[in-house]
Amino acid sequence: MTRLRALRTSSIGPVPFDVAVALVILYVVWGSTYLAIRFAVEDMPPYLMLAVRFGVAGALLHVIMRLRGRPNPTPRQWLGSAAVGCLLLVGGMGSVGLAQSFGAPSGLAAVMVATMPLWLTLILRFFGERTSRADYVGMAVGIVGVLILNLGGGLRSNPVAAALLLVSPFSWALGSALSRKLPQASGGMGSAAQMLAAGALFLPLGLLRGERVVAWPSFGSGLALLYLILFGSLIGFSAYVFLLEKRVRPTLMTSYAYVNPVVAVLLGMAFAGERFGVTSLLGMAVVVLSVLLVVRSETGR
Repeated sequence: MTRLRALRTSSIGPVPFDVAVALVILYVVWGSTYLAIRFAVEDMPPYLMLAVRFGVAGALLHVIMRLRGRPNPTPRQWLGSAAVGCLLLVGGMGSVGLAQSFGAPSGLAAVMVATMPLWLTLILRFFGERTSRADYVGMAVGIVGVLILNLGGGLRSNPVAAALLLVSPFSWALGSALSRKLPQASGGMGSAAQMLAAGALFLPLGLLRGERVVAWPSFGSGLALLYLILFGSLIGFSAYVFLLEKRVRPTLMTSYAYVNPVVAVLLGMAFAGERFGVTSLLGMAVVVLSVLLVVRSETGR
């Protein structure tokens, strides 16, 4: 019911079909990428894995756009895309990949990233958008949920991984807010530029961390990387950029954040043997509740 309600509450009537399709892609595909990242980093260092993921996906998309007659971005557009891409992908997804290499469960990663709409609400306040009391209540509830998640149970993580999973949604929210302010190429070319910039930054960061690829990845890790390139990046990230360009209102655009944890938790239980105690399930419920509070406050304005 929550998903249906989100899809029906567009500020100007029913959600267009293309927007609905993009949202469903984010719900399902991005919910599954947490498990894929976990499998990929079993044999590959996280930053070098992400350099390959976004470098290959960005290059493929750039070639496709050029073949379709799209012009290359201007220097100003490259700079804008680089800034947004680094915030979204290096600060956002990079922190998730690094946290999971430190042993953070995929379910915990998805739930922590579900706080992104709370950060986006706070950041938009500095761009002149009014923030209600309910928004602040929602953010406070979200913080409580994060604390409960780390008290124990199957979703418990070490402090370094937990800190990285706090950085991730903040960086993603900041990049999302700035994406509407900075000059960028439109459509798939903008997505390609963002991924190429992120891939180019992941490579030196990985080498500075001492990451090295000493052997070919296993079949499972290689398959997970291929899935991340084709579905997580080419399809999923392009769907997100499409929603940003359509200027879908933030609460609807970020509704994937509270659907993804459900998908990630179910897949983690089914394929990774992850188990969740009562405390962890309670913390997850509180985080999801906090996001729903923010969404309801927005749709009620």
